[in-house]
Amino acid sequence: METIHKHVEESQVTISELMLPSHTNFSGKIHGGYILSLMDQIAFACASKHSKNYCVTASVDTVDFLNPIDVGELVTMKASVNYVGRTSMIVGIRVVSEDIHTGVIKHCNSSYFTMVSKNDEGESVPVPGLILDSEQEIRRFIKSARRVQLKHSRKDEFNHAAFDSSKYIDELKEHNVIVAMRPKK
Repeated sequence: METIHKHVEESQVTISELMLPSHTNFSGKIHGGYILSLMDQIAFACASKHSKNYCVTASVDTVDFLNPIDVGELVTMKASVNYVGRTSMIVGIRVVSEDIHTGVIKHCNSSYFTMVSKNDEGESVPVPGLILDSEQEIRRFIKSARRVQLKHSRKDEFNHAAFDSSKYIDELKEHNVIVAMRPKK
């Protein structure tokens, strides 16, 4: 079977939407949950375009809300596949808002969605590889690969069955906590 690889730009997706009063939270800014919903949609579109399959969200990593979004601003989201594993992809999303009266553009959010490619039976299926054409694409791929490695090592370190809290007691002194463990019965 021939290995298929795609250029990053072949799967990129951009959407824009005008922010309406119905999208606001109690402080009058655009609700973060609404933005997350749009981000999930564009991650799905980008991953599905890359894999040519239905994709599901496996995790969302590092959602950084940097600037608030106001009613009447045009929000643009750009998504691209930054990393591919065997059946999963990490889709990077950049969110900017534009004041359509002044032309001022703000970077509002960046995030990384891990998407998994599925077949009609719901089984995970392999995804095409990536062809990296630029320094930026190489940087994004390696950064995502490292994020995957860190996630696995964190999972191993904090495995419930193997976790030993005594190793972390000194570290807890640096935090705003009081350790008041009761003896096990």
